[in-house]
Amino acid sequence: MPLRPLTRIDGYLPIEDHGLIGDGLTCALVARDGSIPWLCLPDFDSRPFLAGILDTDRGGSFGIAPVGLRESAQHYLPDTGILVTELQGDGGRLELTDCLTLRSGADLAEPVPSGRGELLRLARAVGGAVEVEIRLAPMDGVLVRPELGAWRILWAAQPQLEILVSSSHPLTVAGNGALSGRVALREGEQLTVALQWSGETHTRTRTQPERLIDQTAAAWRSWAGRLRYTGPQEDLVRRSALTLKLLDHAPTGAIMAAATSSLPEEIGGSRNWDYRFTWVRDAAFSSYALRRIGMQDESDAFLAWTLRNIERDDRASICYTLDGRRPGIEWEDLALSGYRGSGPVRWGNGAARQVQNDVYGELLDVAYQWARSGGQLDPPLWGALCDLTEQAIAQWSTPDNGIWEIRDAGRPFTYSVAMCHVAVDRAVRIGELCGLPHPGERWRREADRIRSTLLEHAWDPDRGTFTEHLTPPGRGDRGGLDGSLLTLPLRRLVPADDPRMVATTEAVRRHLDAGDGLLYRYLHTASPDGLPGGEGAFLLCSFWLVDNLTGQGRLDEAQELYDSLCGRATELGLLAEEIDPSTGAFLGNFPQAFSHVGVISSGWNLGRALAARDGAAR
Repeated sequence: MPLRPLTRIDGYLPIEDHGLIGDGLTCALVARDGSIPWLCLPDFDSRPFLAGILDTDRGGSFGIAPVGLRESAQHYLPDTGILVTELQGDGGRLELTDCLTLRSGADLAEPVPSGRGELLRLARAVGGAVEVEIRLAPMDGVLVRPELGAWRILWAAQPQLEILVSSSHPLTVAGNGALSGRVALREGEQLTVALQWSGETHTRTRTQPERLIDQTAAAWRSWAGRLRYTGPQEDLVRRSALTLKLLDHAPTGAIMAAATSSLPEEIGGSRNWDYRFTWVRDAAFSSYALRRIGMQDESDAFLAWTLRNIERDDRASICYTLDGRRPGIEWEDLALSGYRGSGPVRWGNGAARQVQNDVYGELLDVAYQWARSGGQLDPPLWGALCDLTEQAIAQWSTPDNGIWEIRDAGRPFTYSVAMCHVAVDRAVRIGELCGLPHPGERWRREADRIRSTLLEHAWDPDRGTFTEHLTPPGRGDRGGLDGSLLTLPLRRLVPADDPRMVATTEAVRRHLDAGDGLLYRYLHTASPDGLPGGEGAFLLCSFWLVDNLTGQGRLDEAQELYDSLCGRATELGLLAEEIDPSTGAFLGNFPQAFSHVGVISSGWNLGRALAARDGAAR
């Protein structure tokens, strides 16, 4: 990978200049300048120990870089979550290897923690003599104490957590709790620095860093050997699967929506949300994608965890924390200025307490996938699912906040109504598949009623398209268009080649066009959401467009669009939630699971269609 100059804007590296490492319990972002500006301890959704990506002055970071750093590049060791950053300084080049280490013999397919509670950084001079600067500056509220040739950090935000810092070369501590050092390395020499927050001893890391990296790589490659995919963009699909695994919470199977909180959807805007949770709708989309490429264990674990939460609570929740509860109250952190000054920084997510009627369909679809794969639905769980089905029947026509979680007056969104149909339809299918007691005839009538009402009241005959919300004929504005209309074929409500869906696809493509194959998820002028400012183009909507073109047999168009979207991935194969159409820069939380689900699902669908076409041609 060729080295590239580093460019900062407002003192920040671009979002796309970061890589992801993880161990199934937490993750970290490694920037192209050798710093780590994001690390939550001990879990994905814990308070951040390092949050420099949200405030370069006060957020905290962990840097290792050559003096006079000019340019750099990053790559993963093949089929692993181990990241290598090459950094060119004044005197030579430094190769920096970062990983969250895994236990010897770890099996990432098992639903148990494989991580050792350790961040290992190994730097080696590979091109001339290199003078290296090391600086670990956590967020405020730490106390640093020397301990047996290492340093122990006591952290006020997590008083039960003690962090040990060990280094192969001396570090000194400043009054603000920062640890720093400067080391001269000749070619071939190396240094190691490790952060540990488990019972492992630091001497093992200091003496055997290469072995730790090798055993971590072996665990990743063993897991990656299970992946099965043949189709377009094979390398990127494989990396997308690895990225989802990096966002996968091993003990539960929960997949984080994204690694971060509060990266802005508009620079200088206030649309900054905490995405370190698991959304039920993500579970439905993700489990399909995972299963298709050989990640059946992850899909099953995800489905089982979601269903356990339903059975325990006896109600539908929109999203969950790692412990299966609703996220805490959303609050604004005034201590951090936000990425490039885009405040406020938020923790928690208020959308968890919204009314989103699509959740019934998401949950029943998850249950249907579980049942089809051989999963057992015991009487208490089936009773809870039947209750959710009845709630979908009772609530489908009531206004809600929708898939995009608007913070304005609710509307009877088309996607939400469609998912209520999915809820009832899948309940009938589960009952028949598993021989479970259910009011089949009544549920079928209700499903038909919901679907027929949607097809009539969401269709605008004047514009010749489905619209974002239901409006009875002759009763006012039918509303704008939104990208979720493209999911109607994916949820089996309307076939992709139905003339109404073909017309809707073209209307969405035209109305929400952001240029170069990108789509906005909706236009705020036509679909008010109660928030100021705007946002970038939403990548997943463009992958849904690929799926519709594929379903309509427009395979050359679909492949061209799919390849252009995949071409927006970073040198590491990572994607954010949104793209700034004017610059191509990443926006929103990063890496975004949904975007990588799009890579996998659209590639799989397109690959099957291309293979069928090529087979027919022969």
